Amino acid sequence: MVKTHSKSFFGQNTGLIINSSSNSEPFFFIRCIKKKHDGNWEKPSRGEGKVIKCSLEEIVMMLEVLNRSCANWSSYHSFKDNQTQIVFEWEDEKARTLWIKIDKYSKMLNYAQAEILRRLLTHFLEEKIVHATVSSIDTVKNNSGKNNSFDKLSRDVNKDTTFDKNDAPPEKERINASLDQKVRDFTKEKANVNGSIQGETKKALLIQFTSGDELWIPKSTIHGKYLPKKNKDQKFLIDDWILKKNQIIS
Repeated sequence: MVKTHSKSFFGQNTGLIINSSSNSEPFFFIRCIKKKHDGNWEKPSRGEGKVIKCSLEEIVMMLEVLNRSCANWSSYHSFKDNQTQIVFEWEDEKARTLWIKIDKYSKMLNYAQAEILRRLLTHFLEEKIVHATVSSIDTVKNNSGKNNSFDKLSRDVNKDTTFDKNDAPPEKERINASLDQKVRDFTKEKANVNGSIQGETKKALLIQFTSGDELWIPKSTIHGKYLPKKNKDQKFLIDDWILKKNQIIS
């Protein structure tokens, strides 16, 4: 089984390059380039185009769309205080034409191309689940045939861990605080409410509820799937504290 993969999808003006350099890395890259006004393509070697690093969790959500379990998925990718929007969505209910939008780049995939991408990402997920989630303890045992000392294990973990030069090393207090926040987020009470989208910004949706009230709802408080279409009646799963605060529910 090969460890590296690369697949290109080119149209007349926009190209996507899907790349995984190792099955032991829990991520892959999507690079976007487009044709410039002079007719030449952007050159990644010159820093042109856009590249994003996608996690295992993002692969799962992309496959939700590619497997037609939902009509669309969107997220904001953060890197060094810059946020890039990623959108995967089917053009219509027939789900034969897929649009991938990353920042200012937009690429359409036909049915065959979307199916190739679906199978490729499925393969990525399967092989990375196997090879990229091996613990350092298992690696040490396999290499030595026995348990090594804690000091050696610590050295191996530190050696295998890389950080961006602008990032501070993770500290125990910060990690614990982050985990505590995630627990609080998951245990918040939520409510299913009917409404329709009337407007959208980068961080919020303007929703008109069945009561006739309109309210800007932060996307961070909206959970589950919704169609990013205006004036379409649908259900939203929203943290109930913001609904109660604005008297949408009692």
